[in-house]
Amino acid sequence: MEVENFFGSSYAGSKKFSQHDVPMANASGFGAAADDYMERGIDLNEQLIRNKPATFFMKVSGNSMINAGIFDGDIVIVDRSIKPLNGKIVIAVLDGEMLIRRYEKTMNRLRLVPETPKLSTIEVSEFMDFKIWGVVIYIIRNV
Repeated sequence: MEVENFFGSSYAGSKKFSQHDVPMANASGFGAAADDYMERGIDLNEQLIRNKPATFFMKVSGNSMINAGIFDGDIVIVDRSIKPLNGKIVIAVLDGEMLIRRYEKTMNRLRLVPETPKLSTIEVSEFMDFKIWGVVIYIIRNV
């Protein structure tokens, strides 16, 4: 199995948060003049997740997508509500096994293409147990 773990997005967001909700302590009794114009930090959940109920985080194991910049141990953000388009990177379930591959569909055939010369392309036939689980929208890597 190439996708090790996945985690649902149960995060509710922080859009109700304002900078005035943050307690401020100042020994002199006066706040800094710039405090009135201070903005809150960047919330990656708000920036990266479009559809919270359909978004999942998955940890990748294996090197099938190294030429696409997805390495062993990376975390991919997968949106199940996005329709897979030709050339997109998808999480596919093939005969009960989750794979991360590039989706390639032509008029009469469907292929799952790895981004490494060490693996071969999978030709999906109508007799296989096959489903697109979701589309990869972001990659998170520890550097």
